[in-house]
Amino acid sequence: MSASRETHKPDDVTTWLAGRAIPLGRLEPGSGLAELDPLRAVLAGVSLVGLGEATHGSAEFFLLRWRLTEFLVKELGFTTLAIEASAAAARAVDAYVTTGVGDAREVLAGLGFWTLNTTEMLSVLERLREHNRTAARPVRFVGVDPQHPEASLSALRAHVDAGALGTRVDADWLDALRSSPWGPQHEPLDRQVAADARRLEEHVAAHGPAEALEDARIVRQFADLASRPFQHTDPARTRMLARDRHMAENVNLLLAEPGVKIVLWAHNGHVMKGRYSGDTIPSMGLHLAQEHGTAYYALGAAFGQGAFRAYPKRFGRIVTRRPPARFRVPLADTPRVVEARLAAARPFDYVIDLRDGDRPESVAAWLADTNHMRSFGATAHRFTAKFAFTPAVLSEQYDGLAFLHRTTVSTPVDG
Repeated sequence: MSASRETHKPDDVTTWLAGRAIPLGRLEPGSGLAELDPLRAVLAGVSLVGLGEATHGSAEFFLLRWRLTEFLVKELGFTTLAIEASAAAARAVDAYVTTGVGDAREVLAGLGFWTLNTTEMLSVLERLREHNRTAARPVRFVGVDPQHPEASLSALRAHVDAGALGTRVDADWLDALRSSPWGPQHEPLDRQVAADARRLEEHVAAHGPAEALEDARIVRQFADLASRPFQHTDPARTRMLARDRHMAENVNLLLAEPGVKIVLWAHNGHVMKGRYSGDTIPSMGLHLAQEHGTAYYALGAAFGQGAFRAYPKRFGRIVTRRPPARFRVPLADTPRVVEARLAAARPFDYVIDLRDGDRPESVAAWLADTNHMRSFGATAHRFTAKFAFTPAVLSEQYDGLAFLHRTTVSTPVDG
C-alpha cells in the first residue's frame, strides 16, 4: 500500500462520516467536556471501553485518551483506568493515584515501558491523583500486562522464604524468571517453568495465603510468555497470542467486581475486536467482545499525518543502542486508506460511532471492505514507515473511531 497523492473527492462515505462526527474539542487537560455529551447515548449500557492508539509514541494520543477518560469518569461513572502496562508494577501507581503514597515520576518509571515514561502520561497520573483527593470513589489504576513482574516475583519469594507457602514449594525458579532474557532474539525458557508456575498458583489458591494469589497469577502468566517463542509456524504457540489472552483474563477479573466500569488503554491492535499478525492471533479485544458482547466498546484511534517515536528496525533487527527515533508520515490521500476518508470528512478532530445500523448501502460496503490504516507499536522501519499500512475491516474490528488530523512526538520524562 503506498501513500499516494490522489485528490479525494467527497462521496457517500465522507458525507456520512461528516454527518456523524462528534467534535472532540480542545485536547488540552482542563478543557470543558460539554462537546462530548453525545457520547452518553453512544455508550449507554457499556461497562468496558477500549481506547486505542495508532502509535505508542505520539503526544496527542495521551491527550485524546485522557480527555475521553475524564468524560467517562466524571459523566458516566467509570471507576477504573486499566492500561497495557505491568500488572505487578502498576500497583505502586495505584497507591499513588488513590492515596498519594510514593512519587509520581518513580512509579511511572517503574512500569518499565519507555512508551509510557512521558510527560503526557505523568500528567495523567497527576490529574488522577487530583481527582481522587475529593472523589467519593477513587478511580483505580490497574495494569493488565504480565510483563515486568519483578514486584510479584519478589513478593512470592518472600512468602517462600518465610515458609508461608509450605515446605513443599521449591521456588528457586522464581530467581531464574527474574533474570530471564526478553526479546525476539532470545531463546524461550523451558516449558517446565510454566508448569511450575501453574502448580504454584494452584497451591496458593488451595492453601493460601490469599494475599499471594494475585502475584501467583501474574507470575504464572509471565512464565507462560517467557517459555514461548515470539514466532512459530503454529500461532497458538507464540508469545503474542498468549499475551493478549492473559491481558483479557486480567480485565475479566476486574469486571467481576460489583459496580466496576473500566476504561482500557492499549494499542489499536489489542483493543480491536479482530485478529492480527496475518489474521492469526486473536486480539485482547476479540476475547473481551466474546465475553461481554455489546457491553464492550472498541474505540480505535487514527491520525492523518504527523510524528511519533519508535525504535527503528533495520534488516529485521530492532536498533536499541540509542533512544527511540522520531518518525514522520504524510497524509495518505487515497480512498483505500481509512485516514484519508476521515481527514476529508471534517476539518476538526472528532469521534464517530460505527455501531448504528442506519447507513447507506455504499457506506455499509465500505465498512465491511478490507481497507488500510496506519499502525505503529514500539518499532517502525526507518525507510518504509510512510508507506506502511495494516489491513482493517472496520465493521468487524471497531465500534467507533477517534480521529486526529495531526500528531507530534511524545516527550520523555527528563528527556
